[in-house]
Amino acid sequence: MSATAAPSVVTGTASALRRLYFVRFAFAIVWALVMFTMTKEISPVAAVLLVLYPLFDVGAAVVDARSSRGDGSPTLLYVNMAVSLIAAVGVGVACASGIPAVLRVWGAWAIVSGLVQLIVAVPRRRLGGQWPMIVSGAISILAGASFVASAGADDPALTSAVGYAVPGGIFFLISALRMGRAAKES
Repeated sequence: MSATAAPSVVTGTASALRRLYFVRFAFAIVWALVMFTMTKEISPVAAVLLVLYPLFDVGAAVVDARSSRGDGSPTLLYVNMAVSLIAAVGVGVACASGIPAVLRVWGAWAIVSGLVQLIVAVPRRRLGGQWPMIVSGAISILAGASFVASAGADDPALTSAVGYAVPGGIFFLISALRMGRAAKES
């Protein structure tokens, strides 16, 4: 591989990820704003939105894997796709059982996908803007554990699980902005 090929792969990957991160930020914020109106009970609309969030994660992982083909193995992204697809099905089934079941599935998904996000982001540090993804992955693991724990509360609500999307979206925005700055400096 020539010395000029590597930077173009890195630049192309960083550019594609930057666009993806902006889209993920927008989706997370809009989704959270709509879902915040439905945190006390699971209506049919809330159930659809709860299933949609991990399905969106599947689509984002597909785009990520395609964008970063020349930048290493996408194996963990495939794992994330499978985990998020299983989470979407699990959330759909859990919606019929109530909020505690949804919180347990959502929490397990947050733990596993946070771990995957953390592991994927560490080697991507050279792309720039990955520290927010590393922090977000770690926070996701902790948040997931809190969702599972909150499922046993006297009157559980989806508020914390829905609120989880907001900082996640903000971390994607910060990452996208930092990746743009890194691209201009290189």
